Amino acid sequence: MKFQRQRREEININLTPLIDVVFLLLIFFMVTTTFTRESHLSISLPESSGETHSAPQEVDTIDVVVGSEGQYTVNGQPLVSHDALTLKRAVVKLAGDKRDQPFVITADANAAHQSVVTVMDVAGQLGFSKLSISTRKSDD
Repeated sequence: MKFQRQRREEININLTPLIDVVFLLLIFFMVTTTFTRESHLSISLPESSGETHSAPQEVDTIDVVVGSEGQYTVNGQPLVSHDALTLKRAVVKLAGDKRDQPFVITADANAAHQSVVTVMDVAGQLGFSKLSISTRKSDD
């Protein structure tokens, strides 16, 4: 006896609705995306024109001077290297455990911004809270 095999329906997935949904999502994200335009600003940094206050000089002040070439001087002692680790070691050696001392940054007008930010970063990592940047009075 010969039996006929039942024909199986071929199983397939219709991808057309899936592709439609993907294209709709793509169009939605393209329409709702905002594009930012980067622009370079030319700025001129201000000078201090206020009156100077004659505060009593504290002996325990940490004064970091940033030179025009990025060299550092901590309380009058020039550092051998211009990196953050050397600066951090010099400040720790000078300050010890006292983190409540005033930390004054004096930078040359031609010093790189990164050099000043490095000094501020070292002061923040070491926990100094009294950070100030010195300026010169403008010649009016």
